[in-house]
Amino acid sequence: MNSETVSNLVTTGVGSEAAPVKVDEPSSKRLRPATSDVWNFFKKLGPDKDGVERAECKGCKKVFKAGGKRYGTSTIKRHLDSCTQIKHEDIGQTIAELQLKMGSLKIDSGVARDIFAGYVVAGDKPFNMVDDRRFRNWVKYISPTLKLPSRNTVKADIVKVYKREAAKLKKILVSIPNRICLTSDLWTSSTNEGFICLTAHFVDENWKLQSKILIFCHMPPPHTGFELSSKIFTLLTEWKVDKKIFSITLDNASSNDTCVQHLKSTLDVHGSLLCGGEFFHVRCSAHILNLIVQDGMKICGDAVSKIREGIKFLRKSESRMVKFKECFEDIEGLEYTTALCLDVPTRWNSLYAMLASAIPYKKAFEMYKVKEAGFREFSFIR
Repeated sequence: MNSETVSNLVTTGVGSEAAPVKVDEPSSKRLRPATSDVWNFFKKLGPDKDGVERAECKGCKKVFKAGGKRYGTSTIKRHLDSCTQIKHEDIGQTIAELQLKMGSLKIDSGVARDIFAGYVVAGDKPFNMVDDRRFRNWVKYISPTLKLPSRNTVKADIVKVYKREAAKLKKILVSIPNRICLTSDLWTSSTNEGFICLTAHFVDENWKLQSKILIFCHMPPPHTGFELSSKIFTLLTEWKVDKKIFSITLDNASSNDTCVQHLKSTLDVHGSLLCGGEFFHVRCSAHILNLIVQDGMKICGDAVSKIREGIKFLRKSESRMVKFKECFEDIEGLEYTTALCLDVPTRWNSLYAMLASAIPYKKAFEMYKVKEAGFREFSFIR
């Protein structure tokens, strides 16, 4: 019996004109499937008590009002930019993989720019690579519809990525219940510009040790202890962790002692330090060990100096290195497998690397000393 027959049989009252009662037919409308890519990172929870649809982030498990004509996906899309549990670079990769499985790749210019900005940063690429004609032709061949950003747009995108990641890190640092340990150092570039780096070390909510660079920025002169402490304190307040510091590790420069005194007194005034700052200053053990080694190496300084000058002599000319390598052909069981390297005063392990590269070639040095008269003054081989 169909719905039309039912409506003709059912009447309202006896002897009255038949009044068909409306019988609801099953709706022919089908629910529209969720097509937005954002649903790959959210779980639908269905309507809540208020009848509004809810969705849960698969990363941080936060619940949002989402879905339907009223709320849509705008809120949860914005959350993806700030979620600390979902890596932003994974979003673009997941979307691309899903679209490829569906057979049609729909390029989102925003996602493409984010991925490209990450590539430029990770690969240390120049901003003007997008101006290269051959690069642009290659991208146009791969995807004619993709519009390449300009160098200024790439720069702006990288700043945007930095601000987004910095905001995520700031939320983590503020939310952790434990204290934060700092390390800091100061460098002078080849152009005599000073730069300061401040790194935070902490245990996250999963009990994993994390080390995050808070800032690497220009440090204008003077590089006195007072100026360094003022700069570090300003950075700590910007990151909102000035009340969560446990210790700071620095090398043994005299300016750092003054820096720690000023910074310690400033933080102690605000009641931010444990035990009155008794454990606040930690001296860099690696720097101390290096000073001990450098002082001990003075005993054999003449021999080390001759090895250094001998390697410089060989590396100064390609023909000398060719002749040196020819010496290995006459020595049974000895091959030139590791390149000779020089030490650098600022690289603590480079002296060891230099000696480790030279000592195995002792016989080759002896043979080269016979063949090359100019090398005989470097009589470090006995």
